[in-house]
Amino acid sequence: MEASVQIKPYKKDCEYSYALGAFPTFELLKKRPEQVMGVYVHSTFTERAKVEALCAEQGIPVWNNDKMIARLSDKENVFVIGVFRKYEEQLHATEPHLMLVNPSNMGNAGTILRTCLAFGIHDIAVITPAVDFFNPKTVRASMGAIFSLRVQCFESFNEYRRLYVDPMPERALYSFMLTAEQQLTVENCPKPELYTLIFGNEATGLPEEYAGFTNSIIIPQSPEVDSLNLTIAVGIGAFLFRRN
Repeated sequence: MEASVQIKPYKKDCEYSYALGAFPTFELLKKRPEQVMGVYVHSTFTERAKVEALCAEQGIPVWNNDKMIARLSDKENVFVIGVFRKYEEQLHATEPHLMLVNPSNMGNAGTILRTCLAFGIHDIAVITPAVDFFNPKTVRASMGAIFSLRVQCFESFNEYRRLYVDPMPERALYSFMLTAEQQLTVENCPKPELYTLIFGNEATGLPEEYAGFTNSIIIPQSPEVDSLNLTIAVGIGAFLFRRN
């Protein structure tokens, strides 16, 4: 990619995306250097030498372009942008998975990715339709955690089941549902060796059909609220299962 090539504002059908901000860009350079097309650096960025050193190791171009940074970013405090090619991943079959069914909020999706990485879950299954996980807003909300994770999309749960459940029937499936009777607590959290934690859409939760082929559980809460925020529920579930 030549310095004269201009990156356009992001659209879902683009072959590339970009990490907005210093921390996500450093994560990109460290975890996915083979996908990096180049890095835009603002003239006032104080850590330019650090960016240049990381890029020099991989032969990645660094461009000084204040106007491009302003064009691509909707935030005033963005001083570096890492441009990368989109890539596809496959989950590790022998690792715990976290599944998101039809997630629709980019900020929540990014926060969930960061939460999963914090608790040691590296494999994220996504049932579409879903938010674009390569959207720069999602990447930024994850603080670059997406570059340390494996995210794979599926058109249906049956597609996921065929690849990661049928070949490994020991994989336990746990769906987080408001209609579940089994409460998830520190004392009674299951301790399977292999499992998938399943969470529904922010607005509608999981379809009732999931209760028929999974172990449905609920996080106990006060009756003063109708439900927990999705990101909070994921954090509690991931923490308890990884703790055990």
